[in-house]
Amino acid sequence: MPEIEIRLKRIYEPEGKDDGFRILVDRLWPRGLKRREAAVDIWLKEIAPTTELRKWFNHDPYKWDEFIEDYNFQLNRNEKVASKLIDLIKIHKKVSLLYAAKDEKFNHAVALKCYLDRYL
Repeated sequence: MPEIEIRLKRIYEPEGKDDGFRILVDRLWPRGLKRREAAVDIWLKEIAPTTELRKWFNHDPYKWDEFIEDYNFQLNRNEKVASKLIDLIKIHKKVSLLYAAKDEKFNHAVALKCYLDRYL
């Protein structure tokens, strides 16, 4: 059975041959990026944190632990979309979770990957 590989990548970086299946995991479409230039295979905006949680967190490292806890709660309550993402990853084996945030360490895609690592 091929190993699953999940990468995190800013949507503004050029598409790479090692990206695999490209999944945009932001609730909002990235600013200044045309859809035809994004090379997104699927936009799964429902997997992103709620607008309220996103605005509250605002990439503040001091809120990181609480953000992860709240976001995991949201993911567990939204089982349908979480299962859809897990199924896509199992099908494609190699995926890139695309996000627009400038902060590469404290963003929801990082939290989402940690969540997925528990199920894959």
